[in-house]
Amino acid sequence: MKYPTLALTLALTVATSCSIKIPITQVKRPSSLHKRSGNGGVSVTRPSAAISNNRVLAASGDDDDDLDLTTVHDLIYIANVTVGNTEYPVQLDTGSSDLWIKGDSSPLPFANQTSTTYNLTYGIGWAYGHVSYAPAEFAGIKVPSQAFLDVSAASNPALSYGADGILGLGFTKLSTIDALVNKSGSSTGRSFLFNLFQDNPSEPNFIAFLLQRSTDPHDDVQGTFSLGETEEKYSSVLNTTAIPTWPENSPSRWNVLLDSIIVGQHSVSLTTAVANAPSNKAVALLDSGTSYTYAPTDIVQAIYGGVDGAKYDSGLGQWVVPCEAEIDMAIQIGGEVFPIHPLDVTPASLTDPSTCVGSFVPQSVSVGAGEFDWLVGDNVLRSIYSVYDFGDFDSSGNMGNPYVKLLSIVDPNEASADFVAVRGGTAKNNITYNASNSSDAAPATVTLSAKLADTLDSVGRYFPAMLAIMALNAVVLLALGVIGIVFMVRRGRSKRSGAIKRRSNPGRLSPMPMNPLDTSPTAPSHVYQPVSMALTEDTFVPPSAPFRKDYDQTKLGPRPMSVA
Repeated sequence: MKYPTLALTLALTVATSCSIKIPITQVKRPSSLHKRSGNGGVSVTRPSAAISNNRVLAASGDDDDDLDLTTVHDLIYIANVTVGNTEYPVQLDTGSSDLWIKGDSSPLPFANQTSTTYNLTYGIGWAYGHVSYAPAEFAGIKVPSQAFLDVSAASNPALSYGADGILGLGFTKLSTIDALVNKSGSSTGRSFLFNLFQDNPSEPNFIAFLLQRSTDPHDDVQGTFSLGETEEKYSSVLNTTAIPTWPENSPSRWNVLLDSIIVGQHSVSLTTAVANAPSNKAVALLDSGTSYTYAPTDIVQAIYGGVDGAKYDSGLGQWVVPCEAEIDMAIQIGGEVFPIHPLDVTPASLTDPSTCVGSFVPQSVSVGAGEFDWLVGDNVLRSIYSVYDFGDFDSSGNMGNPYVKLLSIVDPNEASADFVAVRGGTAKNNITYNASNSSDAAPATVTLSAKLADTLDSVGRYFPAMLAIMALNAVVLLALGVIGIVFMVRRGRSKRSGAIKRRSNPGRLSPMPMNPLDTSPTAPSHVYQPVSMALTEDTFVPPSAPFRKDYDQTKLGPRPMSVA
């Protein structure tokens, strides 16, 4: 299951503005690859306790040094960055925040190497070196002194694709280098993007991705990565609703709330394990450094489980799906529906073109435990034009809250035609997706139908009158019962008056004689039992008060100094 490497070429003409557009070119994958065995997973090795919150994310497998590129799926995005006076190709990664370079030798030319060392340990591979400083340049924008890791030893899949390192595009809060530098009381370890935007405060502080696909691994396909501007064709993305990160204040990752997924005509409900997140949503990390999407097992089952001939391969750790099976699906974020191109839902294996696999991988995200539920990779991001805005600087030099803007670039009917052209079959028409209710909710929320609500409303209006009628009926029945008892008692006494000898001394007046009679009556006496006036199965029970749950609104603390 290999995809070709995607490279970012930097043939640029730098305008007076620092808004830069970089063309992305898909090129042939390398012929020599490192491999590793074992099932893929998503994990991370925790750094030292002092910087335990600054964890590095990567798709992973076992802890061997050999790398399993079937987990990374031969899909990375590469651009050139200049450190010192040398240009290095690096992988672009929105899931991390550090810059590290492995040159031909260490230290790198024109770099100021410090005594601080660290081993950035990924789920796949690692990179060890010294925290260093050097002039840097990216997309024509210069940073006089950029902190980075000057790597002397490394084992990382990016190196197998001709990259010399990784450029993290995440927040400074996630930066391991910044955390190391902060321990010395310095603030010079900020991320590359933070420094780029801080040195150009009048420019928009966002990056934008257009990631494209190819049905032929040897074809060149153009896409773009831009700083501070958008593709003219997709400029309407700036008019879309801003999607806040989760959390909204001081985030460490590009997390957003995922409302639902839609498979065919069925909406699949989501849940979360992230504290304080809405219980009917999932927290998803948007990560350009991951090829596929990692999701909970039940969600992936809902995507592929209903496909005839599809089965889960425990050895591969993925679903194997018939290549001719077209899966129509979409994700919903911020109330908007984004169709996913069916060719990206079941990509073909380059080693066996007759076999296709599920690009949604049923694995837990151990690095995201308590931080996010999903890891959304390039198989989804290729269907969306995405803008990551770090927030603009205010008059005091502080950045505002970050957010994401997304624009769907897939027409589901055209995507079906694309799928049929490659896999065969008959194209579908009039494909639509029904959005779910994206409002935040708790699990105990109860929704009443309109008919039931009207019925209860009517009962509420007439309930006092119904109670009055019931009370009147009870009084009438009670009165009739008393009259009947008195009548029967008097009638019985009149019949016994000739046969009963009166007592000479009746003593206290009592309802019944306390001693036996000295002569037997001519007729048996009557015994009256009390009659219950309790209501039976016709009793009306008024509705209970509606359920209500109040939410605890916890006020968030101030933003840390090092948040980009």
